[in-house]
Order: sequence, then structure tokens, then C-alpha cells
Amino acid sequence: MIETMGRALLFDIDGTLANTDPLHLKAFNQVLGPRGHVFDHARFSKELQGFANVAIGERFLPDETLERRAAILDEKEEVFRALVAGHIEPLPGLMALLDRADSAGIPMVAVTNAPRLNAELLLSGLGITERFEALVIGDELPHGKPHPLPYQEGLRFVGASAAASIAFEDSRSGVQSATAAGIPTIGIRTSLSDADLVGSGAVASASAFDDPSLLARLASAMAW
Repeated sequence: MIETMGRALLFDIDGTLANTDPLHLKAFNQVLGPRGHVFDHARFSKELQGFANVAIGERFLPDETLERRAAILDEKEEVFRALVAGHIEPLPGLMALLDRADSAGIPMVAVTNAPRLNAELLLSGLGITERFEALVIGDELPHGKPHPLPYQEGLRFVGASAAASIAFEDSRSGVQSATAAGIPTIGIRTSLSDADLVGSGAVASASAFDDPSLLARLASAMAW
């Protein structure tokens, strides 16, 4: 007998559930700026957004030891957490979408390259920690995004089929990760354009979770 796998919704966190990327940019500039790396929005979106700290350290701190790279990027995350605390707002339509998925019995998973402390802070700040059946941290796996493993792990946690599920991502590396895992992915335009997101593999993009085209696509795909 063939077992039918279920549907799921999989969400990136930063820039997808909440528009936190401007604060990440500020934190990176505060910590990496004195070390000769200054980022504007365009450079941030291409070289930092969605990448794991290990990869960022390899690229921008090549002369530091592994331990020192980790310490410098931990400092960046501490700066970010200080900036974001008390200023976490969900993207428009997010809460209604989570309610709809809960009512339809569709499991939800958060999949991120962010450190666990950041991810837990943001989910807690939004008051939605318990909405997700799993929290997948790319840094805790052998491969983070853009490798498909984080999204493959998310599907595995809830026994879901990639083709029957939908992922939401705001970064190139995130879209690449989810699509490489076989999941139809909707790009969220908090930082990147429709052309950037679709060019990275997204099936479509949306301004936020109250976008009528996104809601229509979800109603069809999730049969709710």
C-alpha cells in the first residue's frame, strides 16, 4: 500500500515572518564596518541575506581563526537582538494565515539559517512559537541554505510531501534551498523584487501574507 504524504507550510523567519532585514544590515555594518566591510541594501541582499554565519565568516573574515570568526559574528547577533527586542511586528496578514492553516489542520515549520537564539527571540516576540511543529536551524545541520537539507529536514519532521507543500522565503539563498528540496516557493518582497525572487526559483512573489494573489494560490494548493 502506498502511503500518501501530507501538506505543510514552511516559513523562513527573518524578512519573511517579520521585516527584520534592515536591523540585520545595521548590525552587520556596526560589527564588520570597522573591519573594512560596509554594506548597502543591494550588497546586503546579494552577499549576506539568508546565508549562514559560517559562510559569512569564511568570506569576510578569512584571516581570522574559526573561533575568532564565530566570536565576531556572535557579537553581530548580540547587536541585532538588542536592536530588534521590543520592535518585532508580523508582516501583514501573517496571523490570519496561521489561523487558517491551524483550522485546516496543516502543519507549519520554521526553517532558518539564523542562530537558534535569534530564531527563538523572533518567534517568541511575535507570539507564535507554539504555532510551529518544528524549528529547523541551518547552522545545526551539516549544510545550511542554499543547500536543500534544511527544508528536507522540515518536511521530514511533519511527514509532508515537497510537491504538496509551500515554502515562503525572502532571500535568494532561501528560495534556492526550498526549490532544491522540491517545494513550490513563494517569494516575500520585503527586500528583493519579483524578478530577483522568481529568478532564484520562486513560483511567484507576494508583498505580504494579505496579498490577494497569494491567498488565492494558497486556497487552491491547500484546498481550504
